[in-house]
Amino acid sequence: MNDYYAVLGVSRDASQEEIKKAYRRLARKLHPDVNPGPEAEEEFKRVSQAYDVLSDPHKRRSFDLGADPFATGGAGFGAGPGFSFSDVMDAFFGAGATAGTRGPRPRVQRGQDALVRLDIDLAKAVFGSEEELTLDTAIGCSRCGGDGAEPGTGRQTCPICQGRGEVQQVQRSFLGQVMTSRPCVNCQGYGSTLTDPCHDCSGEGRVRTRRSLKLKIPAGVDTGTRIQLTGEGEVGPGNGPKGDLYVEIRVTNHETYTRRGDDLHCTVELPMAAAALGTTLKLSTFDGMQDLEVKPGTQSGDVFTLRGLGVTHLRHGGRGDLLVHATVVTPTRLTDEQEDLLRQFAALRGEERPEGRLTPNKGLFGKIRDAFKEK
Repeated sequence: MNDYYAVLGVSRDASQEEIKKAYRRLARKLHPDVNPGPEAEEEFKRVSQAYDVLSDPHKRRSFDLGADPFATGGAGFGAGPGFSFSDVMDAFFGAGATAGTRGPRPRVQRGQDALVRLDIDLAKAVFGSEEELTLDTAIGCSRCGGDGAEPGTGRQTCPICQGRGEVQQVQRSFLGQVMTSRPCVNCQGYGSTLTDPCHDCSGEGRVRTRRSLKLKIPAGVDTGTRIQLTGEGEVGPGNGPKGDLYVEIRVTNHETYTRRGDDLHCTVELPMAAAALGTTLKLSTFDGMQDLEVKPGTQSGDVFTLRGLGVTHLRHGGRGDLLVHATVVTPTRLTDEQEDLLRQFAALRGEERPEGRLTPNKGLFGKIRDAFKEK
């Protein structure tokens, strides 16, 4: 039995990538078109057989244990190296029965979908915006037009599979002799090989590059919203159709406003006198400066609602509200004159020595009942 590691010139602990590179190097060197002659053809077959074994984990394990990777006689169902349920299906229904297709696979395939993440600030989520995205992606190769072959060259029928894209093997099993079909390792299942791969894309028909595109972000998006751009993903192998591009939005935190659903919340600090007497404040919002009417006797925790100044509803028209939470600030440093005036005020209200009063926890329904009583 051949030493397949020696045939490919790799160590016994070589990775799959190292095995693939060694095979490609030898295949180019020994290919019948490059090196004609019976000796080179035989060597080419030995290299292809070695790669067929070492690229298959089951066959490689069998070979490492000293067994024939192509022999499965005496093994239990599905237990022998190189023997699987698909082999049984092939035996009863013909080669390729489990794969669903037969013959060479197409070189042109759809590209993968791509996902990018985009950070935007809260103002852009409220009103929407237009952003420019820079993407590293695959596009069709301009040198070969996506064909994969160097201009002026072409393809030739694979000499191993004769253009079928698959090779057949006869294996022994408890069913007797079983014929199975495997993708051809020489042409990777395409049925043909490139006489001279494109120097820019190495036969892939596509190259990686950086490109920019405009993205319109609708008003009302939130963290986790995904925008689908059909046909803006990667070009497929062989200059195949583009996949889709998904842009996932993340709305960054704002220093003043917090979003809850489509409502915006903020907190305003009120001096004690302004809260007691009432006042009008200028409030900076995403819609510009707005007047906020503070009613007399405002307490900490009171909420003022500015209708229609929240986030735009994503699925339908209209906007949420802006809710302003009041916090009454008690002065901590008083001049002698201010302290004297406050003492006079406390005396007028009989609050020189107020008694602490605990307020019962009435719950939601109790508060609603009291609200109606006040009216």
